[in-house]
Amino acid sequence: MADADKNAKVVNKSGTLKMTDETAATRTRKDINGKAMPRRNGRRDRNRNMDTTPKEFDTVTINIDRVSRTVKGGRRMRFKALVAMGNHKNKIGIGIAKGGDVTSAVQKATTKAKKNMIEFNMDGETICHEVETRSTGADILMKPAAPGTGIIAGGVVRSIIGLTGIKNLISKSLGSTNKVNIAYAVVEGLRQQIPRNEWVGNANKQGAEKTAKPATKKSTAKKEDK
Repeated sequence: MADADKNAKVVNKSGTLKMTDETAATRTRKDINGKAMPRRNGRRDRNRNMDTTPKEFDTVTINIDRVSRTVKGGRRMRFKALVAMGNHKNKIGIGIAKGGDVTSAVQKATTKAKKNMIEFNMDGETICHEVETRSTGADILMKPAAPGTGIIAGGVVRSIIGLTGIKNLISKSLGSTNKVNIAYAVVEGLRQQIPRNEWVGNANKQGAEKTAKPATKKSTAKKEDK
């Protein structure tokens, strides 16, 4: 028996040997010709090459459909992917692309989603105001909710809102169930969000307060002169 097997231990009745960690560390591997092979760390090298930096954007594949196109030689089968991308704050984007296989379709859709990113306004952890948007046949109603409500939505709306910083929302789908149209309607509703300080009534109040403050200063100055 070789020296490497002296410290081995029998682990089952079939006679299979298992070397200790010390023996395995000092043992040299040889190829078919008997030449020593270079040592590799295996998993350590793979973990070292992995990119451990946190990603700025997260992606979610919402839907994958198989589509066909009739050509001269027959039907051409392809795949269509719907992907959403967000930074869990106030940036969101969606992309739709086709490819010969699922992987290429998802990669193309991810690239489009990154190019179509939008930045929307938020009121804490909910949206600024109620909004109803329509895209083709899909009609989506979204309402702000109190803290602790959570995201009351389903399917596509929940997937998209989950990539944003919105934690409380009430949503209802009133029209078509087409996932692509629903995704476009949700993004458009987020795009239409206006901050509370820019609302018509609030803007008028702020303007009146600004004009009223200097007037009071002038009146007090006149009283002092008298």
